[in-house]
Amino acid sequence: MITQLMPAMVEVADKEVHSPEFATLYVNQAIDFKPGQFVMVWIPGVDEKPYTISHHNPDRFGITVEAKGVFSKKAVSLGPGDKIGIRGPFGNGFNMGSDHKQVAVVAGGCGMAPLAPLVEAFQAGNGPDILLIQGARSKSFLLYPDRFTGNVEICTDDGSKGYKGFVTDILVKKIKALSAAGSPDFDMVYACGPEIMMAKVFDICEAHGIPCQVSLERYMRCGFGVCGACVCGHAVVCMDGPVFGSKALRTMADFNTRALLKTGKPVPLDEYASWRCQ
Repeated sequence: MITQLMPAMVEVADKEVHSPEFATLYVNQAIDFKPGQFVMVWIPGVDEKPYTISHHNPDRFGITVEAKGVFSKKAVSLGPGDKIGIRGPFGNGFNMGSDHKQVAVVAGGCGMAPLAPLVEAFQAGNGPDILLIQGARSKSFLLYPDRFTGNVEICTDDGSKGYKGFVTDILVKKIKALSAAGSPDFDMVYACGPEIMMAKVFDICEAHGIPCQVSLERYMRCGFGVCGACVCGHAVVCMDGPVFGSKALRTMADFNTRALLKTGKPVPLDEYASWRCQ
């Protein structure tokens, strides 16, 4: 049984390679999960790191990994039969509301991983109309490009697929189009991706009076709020988040400005991002 205190050793059942950069490890276990929550993944002899659940059904879940550092490169090298430890799930997931009619989901790069189960959860019920805006630096960094149909907008920084530009360009365009048509605004905008992107989404939503929720990433050791490694301003990301709404973001001074290294040293966000890729 997977719990929050001790890693449950589980077998990797399957691995799906999406590109040279991304792979998803699947585990045939049930886990009580809400979109946006995360688990701690332990590779014996290597380390333990937080990962969102990117695929979920009643008896199976998947974790998508981008190969960029020592731990993640080891993780994507694993295959069926290999053992990993799982603790969780942890944190607060996305608030899906009960009366949303129209929402936007904005994903940048590997930020698609926590948002994909959210989209599927909306689609599974009599949910709102969904605009999915997905972007990445280039075509090979687009996660699950064929997973969703419907109102989907794709963009890449280099123009290798879809619109050449940023997800925020498309979000602004869609908000203006709704206004010009006299249609109601989005009831909620959900976002995950590089923090500079999420900050821009937040600013756009604030300017148009639209609430938003974003999923933040910080260095996490414990997953349940005792170590203090993942503080962001007044918030402890693993417990108070990782999903934060507009009200919290308005008072979160470290949002899009700084984060803590493993040593506890506060550094500018770009320095933190470089360290996390090592």
